[in-house]
Amino acid sequence: MIKTDILIIGAGPTGLFAVFEAGLLKLKCHLIDALPQAGGQCSEIYPKKPIYDIPGFPEILAGDLTNNLLEQCKQFEPGFTLGERAETIEKQDDGSFIVTTNRGTKHQAPIVAIAGGLGSFEPRKPLIHNIHLFEDKGVEYFIKDPEIYRNKRVVISGGGDSALDWSVFLSKVASEVTLIHRRNEFRGALDSVEKVQELKNKRKINLITPAEVIGIVGDHKVDAVVVKESDNIHIDKEYEIECDHFIPLFGLSPKLGPIANWGLEIEKNAIKVNNALDYQTNIPGIFAIGDVNTYPGKLKLILCGFHEATLMCQAAYQIINPGKKYVLKYTTVSGVDGFDGTRKEAPKQVVKAID
Repeated sequence: MIKTDILIIGAGPTGLFAVFEAGLLKLKCHLIDALPQAGGQCSEIYPKKPIYDIPGFPEILAGDLTNNLLEQCKQFEPGFTLGERAETIEKQDDGSFIVTTNRGTKHQAPIVAIAGGLGSFEPRKPLIHNIHLFEDKGVEYFIKDPEIYRNKRVVISGGGDSALDWSVFLSKVASEVTLIHRRNEFRGALDSVEKVQELKNKRKINLITPAEVIGIVGDHKVDAVVVKESDNIHIDKEYEIECDHFIPLFGLSPKLGPIANWGLEIEKNAIKVNNALDYQTNIPGIFAIGDVNTYPGKLKLILCGFHEATLMCQAAYQIINPGKKYVLKYTTVSGVDGFDGTRKEAPKQVVKAID
């Protein structure tokens, strides 16, 4: 039996930052993740994807972000159960929970924090009858290593942030990048749309809208894609574009998996929480933070997950230490205390007392 203060289900950015915030409160954490390494989607699906909305980092690769978070929280010595899926949960007479994985590993904690991101997921695939024949033979649904596309001809399909951001990134790697979207309008950030338009004007990206890929041509690998394009007078035309890779980026189809059977209140495949207080679910002692939760005004952003993790840890402290008053300390003043009794001193600075 693995015992801890906070059992975190999901070792993505939100879960990792929760370890740090819990550590500041002298709370020990253990994380469960079905993936074989920590980092969640940022490590498994798009480690080389640039992220632009992390405070203090004008641009940071997703993999570097998770590496930094691991470095930040390692002083608090979290435990990990990786490559196993949280399967069942049982509440004990003392109020704690026992979570068992699909491999039988048992974990006990008074607090459970679900930080499972989108849960288990599958890529949304375009309706192309023979696409399965070319998977891993030129058709990829995720970009893990951009170097695969160096000096290659790449066709990307999609209209969201991933399609836009990867088109911009690969314009500096691939010999040719073509972005195809079925509408003239994009769903991604305005800044990304403007970057794509600028690269199109510089002839560094081929932009085709409104259009869609309807077929793939090739024997043992992708040689070309079949494109159906509509012009302003609604006349469709079909033609082939030679390429080495076709990357449809239509997002993920998320599933909560076994967590959906835990008695939690679910809304549109997300866990409802009380955002007015502490992101606790309808079951006291179980929290949900990050993309896995939902509440009025919810934004699925990593930085929002960080905020939710911080408030969750404060609430967890009060549950674990009833009646004990916690005084908030700023790390810029107090430094960071490790579990080994050492102290990382904050930079010397003048602090004025305020009466």
